[in-house]
Amino acid sequence: LLLNRLMAGMTDRSEGGLMTPQSQRGGQSRGAAAATAAPMPVEPDHEFMTYKTPLVGRYSSPEMAYNFSDHKKFTTWRKLWLYLAEAQQTLGLPIRTDQLKEMHDNILNIDFDYAAQEERRVRHDVMAHVNTFAAVCPNAAPIIHLGATSCYVGDNADLIMIRDAFDILMPKVARCIQRLSVFAQNHADLPTLAYTHYQPAQLTTVGKRTCLWIADLVQDLKNMHRVRNELKFRGVKGTTGTQASFVTLFSDNPDKVDLLDKLVTEKAGFSDSYIITGQTYSRKVDVDVVNCLASFGSTAHKMCTDIRLLASMKEIEEPFESDQIGSSAMPYKRNPMRCERVCSLSRHMMTLASNPLQTHSTQWFERTLDDSANRRITLAEAFLTGDVVASTVQNISEGLVVFPSVIAKRVQQELPFMLSEQILMEMVRVGGANRQEAHEKLRQHSIEAGLMVKQRGLENDLMQRIKQDAYFQPIHAIIDEIAHPSMHTGRCATQVRRFIDSEVTTLLKPFAHQLEGLAELTL
Repeated sequence: LLLNRLMAGMTDRSEGGLMTPQSQRGGQSRGAAAATAAPMPVEPDHEFMTYKTPLVGRYSSPEMAYNFSDHKKFTTWRKLWLYLAEAQQTLGLPIRTDQLKEMHDNILNIDFDYAAQEERRVRHDVMAHVNTFAAVCPNAAPIIHLGATSCYVGDNADLIMIRDAFDILMPKVARCIQRLSVFAQNHADLPTLAYTHYQPAQLTTVGKRTCLWIADLVQDLKNMHRVRNELKFRGVKGTTGTQASFVTLFSDNPDKVDLLDKLVTEKAGFSDSYIITGQTYSRKVDVDVVNCLASFGSTAHKMCTDIRLLASMKEIEEPFESDQIGSSAMPYKRNPMRCERVCSLSRHMMTLASNPLQTHSTQWFERTLDDSANRRITLAEAFLTGDVVASTVQNISEGLVVFPSVIAKRVQQELPFMLSEQILMEMVRVGGANRQEAHEKLRQHSIEAGLMVKQRGLENDLMQRIKQDAYFQPIHAIIDEIAHPSMHTGRCATQVRRFIDSEVTTLLKPFAHQLEGLAELTL
């Protein structure tokens, strides 16, 4: 309606065209206006006229998008109403079996247009859907939502969707760990430069560096597993968590109230419910949920930043398809767009962590409704973002390309300087040299070699200088052995295999049947 009014207001009825603000003021010709303002489409109901979150339309998987869909949400509400009525019947309330059957048969029969109309009328989403459900269940209408509060369906459905979202996400994170573990083992012995302060430090191996990423992912998966398994059901707690309405329904029988809570909790697939709630389950739970997702975002961002830096050095690249275009202007470009996407989305995921913190801190007493609109966005977006980040990291991990010759060349540019201390020790040990004298000789050669690299752009010739200096003759026979990169990676290979065998393999066992399949990206 707004769009139609806007279009009507902008239409130049005398010429049948569209008026811009400039042409209305008379300050610009129609031709000039057309060059600066595109005409508004004439079909306001066209699908491209409405904003859609890229998290669903462009990135996330169908299973995660469905998990937070209206269909999943409102069918879950109806299941919860059915669970409540079934348990109430079991415990003696006058609820007929035909009423339960009617509810069961109409769980999927949702008139979303009618529900939207009802919500506009009553300004209450839960009652709108109570009325919508009652409209197709006329016999069961009197017992739908009996004794419950809005948070009975709202919070419990959220907990179900959070649990199911973890069950979708965790196998994907496990696949990332498994793919990277294979990569790490395959490159456990390949020497590469290690950096501190983004300056060459010592040697590590490609596999050992990969294990730094894996170790963080292992912690993320453990965190998700813990938070998911610590989730409880809100259960049947009434308006402010006191269960007063159910005490009345069951004539002051506390055992039946407890059993009602237990039966509904089990029907929903939970083993336990929170004993203490206000009107809602504590929003501290949401803090833990989103924080562990934000932590995963931090891991993914760090890993993909490392890969982007390595790609700029031409040492390691993410997958790059044969028809892929890196730049519209520069045909040679091979931009790491997958890693850039992960970093971009991970930043969004990390920023979401502040929302549940602020929501929890401002819940006055038993509950305020200012949590609702925020949670509709935050919880879904955190999981939708985590989903695409995990799938993209898996795709990257399955297609990483290593360029050993480039890595070796870079190692040789820096390794001679790194070996100076060991050469000094060997001169003292083998040749009986004066430590201070040998140090000064090495310092002079290192300065001259550094000048050749930095000022003239030549290769590092420190080893050649040492070989040509008679002073170092006592170690000339072993200088090549000393200078071999594999001699300076410490226990990298051992650490890689030990870490994967002792920590990764055990962690992945519960996901053994979910590790197959490649992550295909459509964009």
